[in-house]
Amino acid sequence: MEFTPTEKQILRIVQATLPDSATPYADIANEVGTSEEVVLELLSRLKEGGQIRRFGATLRHQQAGYKFNAMVAWYVEDGFDIDVVGQAMAARREISHCYQRPNCLDWPYNLYTMIHGKNQDDCLNVVQELCAQTGVTQYEILFSVKELKKTSMQFF
Repeated sequence: MEFTPTEKQILRIVQATLPDSATPYADIANEVGTSEEVVLELLSRLKEGGQIRRFGATLRHQQAGYKFNAMVAWYVEDGFDIDVVGQAMAARREISHCYQRPNCLDWPYNLYTMIHGKNQDDCLNVVQELCAQTGVTQYEILFSVKELKKTSMQFF
């Protein structure tokens, strides 16, 4: 897609932190020298076109008390519907990311989830519940040790 200079300015702002006000879109419009309608039209067009899947607040889970993160690599065997398993896992509120990836060589895992909890047992409980719910029992848990980077993508 091609964007006008004004649209690029709008997108630079909305991919970061929105203005903390009752009228964030009007504030963005004022900053770039356009109208609130132009800002809303651009965002609506991108949402309707599928370029933006969702637009909302991001909870910084560590600051909210969810200090434990577990990347779980799951092996979904042939005979299981990986789409159904993935949808069940993605539906959990404790899971922020769920991806299917190809397996390779000595690493058979093909589905990955990021589980967040207030303590290690919270994460382990989710894993056990998912095993019971989906029937998938082969997995490896990788607990986060230290966060080295966490930012949103910057496109403009």
